[in-house]
Amino acid sequence: MEFMPYILGFIIFFNIALGISIVFLERKDASSAWAWLMVLLFIPVIGFFLYLIFGRRLSNQRIFSWDTKSRLGVKKAVDAQLQQMQNKEFNFKNKDLIKYKELFYLHLKNDDAILTQDNDVQIFIDGHEKFDSLIKDMEEATDHIHLLYYILRHDGLGQRIANVLRKKAREGIEVRVLYDDMGSRSLGRKYIRYLQDAGVQVEAFFPPKIPNINFKINYRNHRKLAIIDGEIGYIGGFNIGDEYLGESKKFGYWRDTHLRITGSAVQNMQTRFILDWNQASRNDILYDKSYYTSVPSGDVGIQIVSSGPDSDWEQIKNGYIKMILSAKEYVYIQTPYLIPDESLRDAISIAALSGIDVKIMIPNKPDHPFVYWATLSYVGDLLAAGAEVYIYQKGFLHAKTIIVDGKIASVGTANIDVRSFRLNFEVNAFLYNQSLAERLLESFEGDIQHSSQMSLKLYAKRSIGIRMKESISRLLSPIL
Repeated sequence: MEFMPYILGFIIFFNIALGISIVFLERKDASSAWAWLMVLLFIPVIGFFLYLIFGRRLSNQRIFSWDTKSRLGVKKAVDAQLQQMQNKEFNFKNKDLIKYKELFYLHLKNDDAILTQDNDVQIFIDGHEKFDSLIKDMEEATDHIHLLYYILRHDGLGQRIANVLRKKAREGIEVRVLYDDMGSRSLGRKYIRYLQDAGVQVEAFFPPKIPNINFKINYRNHRKLAIIDGEIGYIGGFNIGDEYLGESKKFGYWRDTHLRITGSAVQNMQTRFILDWNQASRNDILYDKSYYTSVPSGDVGIQIVSSGPDSDWEQIKNGYIKMILSAKEYVYIQTPYLIPDESLRDAISIAALSGIDVKIMIPNKPDHPFVYWATLSYVGDLLAAGAEVYIYQKGFLHAKTIIVDGKIASVGTANIDVRSFRLNFEVNAFLYNQSLAERLLESFEGDIQHSSQMSLKLYAKRSIGIRMKESISRLLSPIL
């Protein structure tokens, strides 16, 4: 007992030192810093280990790299488009989209997101249709198949996918599968060996270097990409698992949005996959023209935009804000989680207060309780600003979609929450095409038929218990 004062003194000193590091050296935003300081204050010893696992930044670390030839090629293409836009010489095939040139420039400048204007896009809002199409395309592959998914399960759908991949690998097709180690934590070695035995290359993103201890557990690859022969690309919200086919008793029907893309945008999706693969694998993919064989196939303008904790800029969030503030008529948003930071919350509120028709759709069924309660806490703010909020009742809403004025849209993996913007590696397709935006709008309006509308009157009737859950969850939302 005589050493107890020294131990307590050391803990207090250590907490103060770590607190100073968080506030002055890590340069976190104020809300996140306060949240971590509270954790250190109330659970000093455990809080230190929680911070090591969940709180460390990655923005100063170089995570993704590629061979010099490829990197210089991308830089040359980006610089050419930037110069053309700065000199007002860029050839916009659809002149109506010139008014969004600042959004193009934002993504091009801050994420090397080259604008392509020759794409065709098919929209999937049902898991069966999406995976039937993906499996058909994989069965017809003649050169390579690249898959990146946050969640990969060894269930009925996972087995179907595996059987196709094994078959193609045995035919001599290059097959690579990259999954997130945390998102796919239930995936056993048996499934991985099943793929590898047939010649499929399989890698995990950010696996633990020490068994059962992962100091990067908070930074996950949430992207979902599939590239076949460099000509076809898939991007969106569906992972690989039976629940995404609506076969989960807990969630029921799974409502998501996914895109099948052909055209030059597939090249940018391929580059994203290669960068992620090279981070996870010792067998780097070097540039080969066979990976970039896409041909013009339509008139849809697309930028493939990535973001992650390795960057000082929250590229996808900034794109969302720019889209919302450009609205003249309406902004429609679908997201499973609604935990906006102050900048995005202000953008949505300003749009609603300005008379813009703002509609937001969230799910009725939670898959993460704290995140769900935090979502409800922000609903009141946006209702007060004049936004309409719809609660999807048919099943679980997992779509990450924004539509503005029936002219531009975004579909991808990034939710409207702090985790997606600051902690996860995400990828979205920003879409510039009226016909495509209108098709997404039709899907949104169809979903309204399966939703109930939340009003300020109903919101005010929440019980004390629910309000307490919301308050606690909102307080922790910067680090959820």
